[in-house]
Amino acid sequence: MWDRNQMAARAAKELQDGWYVNLGIGIPTLVSNYIPEGVDVTLQSENGMLGMGPFPTEDAIDADLINAGKQTITELDRTSYFGSEQSFAMIRGGKIAMAILGAMEVAENGDLANWMIPKKLVKGMGGAMDLVAGVGRVVVVMDHTNKKGESKLLKSCTLPLTGQGVVDMVITNLGVFNVVEGGLELIELADGVTDEEIRAVTEATIVN
Repeated sequence: MWDRNQMAARAAKELQDGWYVNLGIGIPTLVSNYIPEGVDVTLQSENGMLGMGPFPTEDAIDADLINAGKQTITELDRTSYFGSEQSFAMIRGGKIAMAILGAMEVAENGDLANWMIPKKLVKGMGGAMDLVAGVGRVVVVMDHTNKKGESKLLKSCTLPLTGQGVVDMVITNLGVFNVVEGGLELIELADGVTDEEIRAVTEATIVN
């Protein structure tokens, strides 16, 4: 299986030169450390930063530079800062090409649930609903199963939705899926994972 860094590195392969990209909280924040050589992307954080660099080394930490997940980050020579109203104008105006987000559940039709578990975890939706409605492409990075070993790729989501039919690709610790008509298309297996193993722990319909 892939670990968190390997999942982030796989997600980074989806970046394209010249894109503006938003990274969600959790595993997606690690993507900034794995931008492929020769690919120039500008990372946006909805708390008001355009042009995020990789995570800082110990001697380069600046407590005033944080992403939307309150993690310290670095700036680039082209970094710009602005208020949340401008940040969400970029998102709602279709200026962000892709968002890489975490999730609690993804349905086979691309429905996404990533902002609350009723009576257990209510962290607030943050910018997630705006992101999935406004960006050009949504890639989800998450563990394939929950702590009970149950599939997080479902026929239909059981948790409150962030967006309907918004997910284009799902990268888990077991493999990579495209959301296509009729279900999920398995396009890549993680290291050491077999086709039979991934199908055994996937509730959603795999169409190939």
